[in-house]
Amino acid sequence: MGTFYVENFGCRATQADGAAIECQFHKRGLERAAAPEQANVVVFNTCTVTAAADQDARAAIRRIHRNNPGCQIVVTGCYAQRAPEEIAALPGVSQVIGNSHKPRLAEIALPLSEPRAAKAALDFATFAAPALAAEGKNFLPLSSLMPEGRVLTSDARGQVFVSDIFAHTILLAAPVFDAANERTRPNLKVQDGCDNRCSFCVIPYVRGNSRSLPLDQVLREVNALVDGGYREVVISGINLGRWGRDLPCGAEASACAEPVSARLKSYPDTQLRGESCVLPGFVSGHGFSHAGKVAASKPALPAGITDASRRCRFEDLVRSILDYTALEKLRISSVEPMDWSDELIRLVADSPRVAKHAHVPMQSGSDRVLWLMHRKYRPWHYREKIEEIRAAMPTAAIGADVMAGFPGETDPDFEETRRMVEELPFTYLHVFTYSARPGTPAAAMRNQVPVHIARERNRILRDLAAEKKVAFMQSFIGNPLEAITLNVVHSGPAAAATEAITINTPPSPCHSERREEPTDFAEQQGVSQGRDSAFTEALTDNYLKLRLKGRHAPNRWLTAQVEQVEGGALVGVVS
Repeated sequence: MGTFYVENFGCRATQADGAAIECQFHKRGLERAAAPEQANVVVFNTCTVTAAADQDARAAIRRIHRNNPGCQIVVTGCYAQRAPEEIAALPGVSQVIGNSHKPRLAEIALPLSEPRAAKAALDFATFAAPALAAEGKNFLPLSSLMPEGRVLTSDARGQVFVSDIFAHTILLAAPVFDAANERTRPNLKVQDGCDNRCSFCVIPYVRGNSRSLPLDQVLREVNALVDGGYREVVISGINLGRWGRDLPCGAEASACAEPVSARLKSYPDTQLRGESCVLPGFVSGHGFSHAGKVAASKPALPAGITDASRRCRFEDLVRSILDYTALEKLRISSVEPMDWSDELIRLVADSPRVAKHAHVPMQSGSDRVLWLMHRKYRPWHYREKIEEIRAAMPTAAIGADVMAGFPGETDPDFEETRRMVEELPFTYLHVFTYSARPGTPAAAMRNQVPVHIARERNRILRDLAAEKKVAFMQSFIGNPLEAITLNVVHSGPAAAATEAITINTPPSPCHSERREEPTDFAEQQGVSQGRDSAFTEALTDNYLKLRLKGRHAPNRWLTAQVEQVEGGALVGVVS
């Protein structure tokens, strides 16, 4: 039997694509190798957001070709879509499959898993067959056929499968887990592509226009994860706040009400944290009683989804997940400032089932620089939005993306950014040094900022962000916080860099069966919590790392009393 290994680079969307690729290979009978050095086929799922990302991918390809010369290397993702021939010329690369053909990757690459067929020509005619009928307006199943793309073959090059990304509407969707030690918080991509054209960004040109996973598809994915026993799901996308703008918002959700109702009867004893309701993840007002039984009437469609001609909005998706699934905790990844509507802010603030966490990309605090970036808001708009979020959620995590060294950024421009970061209630930042991307308007702009200046500005912002993060963490000392346990336990004192003991509960890359956890994890491990100096990693509702004293089962929501801040994390005990 052939083996494969998928190595992902970059954002959550890329990670989700990688999970879908793994699903494709599993369905075709291949096994996942423990390491790329042991695989017949190694897939590099690349990022191209910066020049450093391209360099990282090339270095990884060369490393695997050196360490596993007999494997077949397949390169896909954003870098593959942007510069396929550049990648195809690298030693060891067998195929380059752009994002345009990524939904067919396993089928295209399957012959490579058979040693005798590794260099055989593929039947390219199949890729020119007409697409099958669409499911919904802009969604095609993974089994649908892709239009024929460029196919380059020679002794010196890998085969290239790339076509116009804007001609495609397929959206790959499969849950993905952030890391081996964090298999309790699956990430589900519900949106891909972007209709914005920020002057520095290459992503729309390698991922295409915005497209959404239809509501019924999202609810099925979330319900399957709930059935698998997962208690927190992170929804993500390239431009998540634009979810649904390409979809008519009719009565899709009504079809999901019965399966959810039936599913609730299977979990009569599941407790909802902080609520009197015993249903798993449901609160009053969603068509369900507090006695653990389904109310007589089906849940109504979410408020506002009454006109089939109206386009869906992101808040419709959030409300539908709350109304039609038993998910205990929903976490929202990055949403642009103009998409944080008053309704969305209220929804996140008011529901105990939505994590108090807002990531709002900023990029710059200078009006002039934002204009050059082609961003769709001004500094005062951004400031007002962050202040509204903080007023509605006083203890929420609030993060932002900030760019240092954009072309033409002057010292006064940077000072405006620094001052805005200092004044706004951020709890963390993702700071990036500008990297010119070929073909983008910013790459051709005059007054490129010298690298050493851009890096110094980056350092200043990072130092400021670190100070704000520590102050935010310290504000919780002596207070209780809700947190979900991850599946890693460290032996030794909490302050020490110690060996991790990973709990063996990995999910299927598609969907796992419902997870069963021991009632007394410390007893199951044969360790007395009173004498043990181990600690368990956890993540709080408001996105803070927590080292929880003792050994605790993974995938549990617990309330912890925070005792101190140490090593960039909170330290606490179960209260």
